[in-house]
Amino acid sequence: MLDESLLDTPEALSAADRRGLLRGAAEAGARVRTAARLAAEAGVNELKPDGRPRAVLIAGPGAAAICVADLLGTLAGAGSPVIRLAPTGVAPAAGALRWELPGWAGSVDLLLITTPDGTEPGLSLLADQAYRRGCTVVAVAPAATPLTEAVQGAHGLFVPLATAPYEQEEALTASAPGVLWALLTPLLAILDRTGLLSAPPDAVEKVADRLDHIAERCGPAIATYSNPAKTLAAELADALPVIWTEGTSAGPAGRRFAADLADLAGRPAVVAELPEALAAHNALLAGPLAASADPDDFFRDRVEEAPVMHARVVLLRDRPLGGLSAAPAARELALSHDTPISELEPEEGGELETLAELIAVTDFAAVYLALASGA
Repeated sequence: MLDESLLDTPEALSAADRRGLLRGAAEAGARVRTAARLAAEAGVNELKPDGRPRAVLIAGPGAAAICVADLLGTLAGAGSPVIRLAPTGVAPAAGALRWELPGWAGSVDLLLITTPDGTEPGLSLLADQAYRRGCTVVAVAPAATPLTEAVQGAHGLFVPLATAPYEQEEALTASAPGVLWALLTPLLAILDRTGLLSAPPDAVEKVADRLDHIAERCGPAIATYSNPAKTLAAELADALPVIWTEGTSAGPAGRRFAADLADLAGRPAVVAELPEALAAHNALLAGPLAASADPDDFFRDRVEEAPVMHARVVLLRDRPLGGLSAAPAARELALSHDTPISELEPEEGGELETLAELIAVTDFAAVYLALASGA
């Protein structure tokens, strides 16, 4: 059950936030600036690559690394050579995971290692393997870890992870909002230098400014009625989120939101992109999860009953779209099944800015849902 009164009590939210998740979300803009500074100090802005890499291989544990690979692949475009290396192993623990380079990987490829830990033996072994194959290696990880030595031994580039003094180790390994931006920002600068995407320093600064703006709109002191993140959290209190995305950049934001809900709030969600989502989820909205699917007596006493979970559509659009849009059809389908719908659409701006806004608002929403439900 969601304690909605908690949402409008900043002191209670702070007391419930033992992992510092709200603070991490509020400081996302500052984290971007710190990560950009650390990347510059590591020499990223002075890099002069010989040309575009044939492939960009990304390796790292957890939801944050998955989201980083998803975002970079989307930003790099349809012809993106970005490939995520999925780990193998018997458990998600640091010592049990292993990563392998594809058989074709060689000197014309770039390996990016992203981790909020840095003690994973599998990543150190991967850096050694890349060195033997002639791959260029770049890592973003905490300083003074075994991975630091492995990357230096592979003659690679190491960028220290931008961390905050208050962060606990367990928060770093979760889908904490600050971790994503600490891992992503240096890699944006790297791929900007290679020409795979456009993320110059002024664009990254605009991302930080947009994240600061969202922190002001969605902070714990802002009441639910004027706070889009708190409003969304309250709307999803007893619902199964059916996340629909429209626009190329909204896809990673939707998948990130679903991962946040699972990792931070312990809530399931389904996600799909429009217009395919309309066919993929039509039966779901027409089934027992529909708001109109309770055939029992409306007037019976429900005080002692657990709340029934029904679907709620969450529509994420990356910017106002001209021309063809599936949003009207999405609204019509949801309402035809008596399914409520929530919509998020960012203010105008560049691709990085609008994507950052969608991620920031949904990060705040997942954190509020986690805190108010006692997750």
